[in-house]
Amino acid sequence: MQRTNGSHTEDLRETIQCILEHLIPKDEEVEKADYHKRIRTLIEEPVKTEDDRHFTAEEITQTIKIVDHKKAPGEDGITSKILLWTFERFPRLVTTLYNGCLRTEYFPRRWKRARIIPQPNRGKRTTTLRPNTGQ
Repeated sequence: MQRTNGSHTEDLRETIQCILEHLIPKDEEVEKADYHKRIRTLIEEPVKTEDDRHFTAEEITQTIKIVDHKKAPGEDGITSKILLWTFERFPRLVTTLYNGCLRTEYFPRRWKRARIIPQPNRGKRTTTLRPNTGQ
């Protein structure tokens, strides 16, 4: 794999490390970029705002319908098709569940995790990482 500086990784460990560094940029406290300062400030602010409102069944159904049904399920094993099937049969239950998460400000960690599986370009001998600007 070609790094952003033009050099190439030499083994699997270096390739994985290179990918991780690219996908998950470090956030050092000494980072002076305004972008990082704004993010640090925002995460300290309370979540509740005056315009907080409950999710509607219509918002939930529209969101579920636009999810790519070809994507693999998350850690919980629930596919988007299962979620849609459940919502169509029990819309009040799913809406109440999401609004409970919103009200208590707690969304299960499983819902927030993802497994990233990089897919190299077919037919290409070298894959080049592009610089991550953080924006």
